[in-house]
Amino acid sequence: MNHTVQTVFSPVNSGQPPNYEMLKEEQEVAVLGAPHNPAPPTSTVIHIRSETSVPDHVVWSLFNTLFMNPCCLGFIAFAYSVKSRDRKMVGDLTGAQAYASTAKCLNIWALILGILMTILLIVIPVLIYQAHR
Repeated sequence: MNHTVQTVFSPVNSGQPPNYEMLKEEQEVAVLGAPHNPAPPTSTVIHIRSETSVPDHVVWSLFNTLFMNPCCLGFIAFAYSVKSRDRKMVGDLTGAQAYASTAKCLNIWALILGILMTILLIVIPVLIYQAHR
């Protein structure tokens, strides 16, 4: 292999010795050789679609439907959860997230109201029992 080193000094540095970076660059050019293709390198970008996990809250909705179902909120949340799962299977992640958000909100309200009703169903009879003693 034929290696040639071309020393190029700019007019500004003509009276000064070359610095380390310039010598290193010249040495790299000598070892690697000059580029054969003057065109800029092209790059290929591959977009890999990540599997975005959209929770559909079906199990939570089913639990609220079977055990704590005040004002049928658990059943309505279950319907939205199933719609969310259907949208996810079709590939509509935006629609799936919208239905899942509604199902989550309904599940939260069903859980809060169910807990409050359970507490009241325990506290009120105890208060009535203590009042009659």
